Amino acid sequence: MSNTETLYKTYHSQLFSLAYRMLGSVMDAEDMVQETFLKFDQLPNHDELQNKRAYLYKIVTNQCLDLLRSSAKKRELYIGPWLPEPLIDYNHLEGNPSDTYLQQESISTAYLLLLQQLNAIERVVFLLREIFNYSYDEIAEMINKNSANCRQIYHRAKKRMHFDPDEKPTVSAAEEQLKEFVNSLLHGNMSKLLELVDENVVFYSDGGGKVRAAHVPVVGRDLVIKLHQNLLKMYNGQYTHSFLMVNGMPGIRIRMEDDTQYVYSFSFKQNKIQTIYTVSNPDKLQHL
Repeated sequence: MSNTETLYKTYHSQLFSLAYRMLGSVMDAEDMVQETFLKFDQLPNHDELQNKRAYLYKIVTNQCLDLLRSSAKKRELYIGPWLPEPLIDYNHLEGNPSDTYLQQESISTAYLLLLQQLNAIERVVFLLREIFNYSYDEIAEMINKNSANCRQIYHRAKKRMHFDPDEKPTVSAAEEQLKEFVNSLLHGNMSKLLELVDENVVFYSDGGGKVRAAHVPVVGRDLVIKLHQNLLKMYNGQYTHSFLMVNGMPGIRIRMEDDTQYVYSFSFKQNKIQTIYTVSNPDKLQHL
């Protein structure tokens, strides 16, 4: 096995983990990692580098920054809510560069959407510091800024990342709640739905203009429940559903007879469903 192949086996998961958080795209993240190792292998002196891991992170970081700059206009023209590509079966795909619980939190749909509110430089500095534990000096070298500037960028980004991991139930509790939610929808158990769903729940649907989906968020328990009840009646007998891990937490996958798919993920607050996210844009589900 060559030196580059050994590095690929060792660092692929970690580099993918960073790229996915940066881009919100499974396929783009995988492309960035592949390009990173190609570029590394083409370096004339790569065997002599003292800190190969840091150099790989530098390459993938700058590749992601370039892609974000070039695709900014495309994002502005996106039809309807933009959601990250769902990462299925998180435990099998994630590396373990730091604390596992923190890693699981920072891959959730809600967390990824918070990251999207940061600009590209804020996002990469925040991730390299918060998730991957790089020093300010190391981050500065990776993105060609000085250490003091990186420290300021990190603290600015940290203030904007209002995320409370204590709001989230355990995986087993969330799985039980989702099964009760689906069962209650299927059987029209409104009293149970009122227990499970937050009064101010928000439903985001990302069809990308390619699949029928709500172009604006649906807000409020009554509207969200009614929408799903109507959909169940409309497509009765034309779909199957299954439970699976989506972005580190239990989610739902719906397959229609025409092979259209809907992947649902959820956020919780005080043991109630607070936000529902569904991705149906076929471009974002190719990796499934």
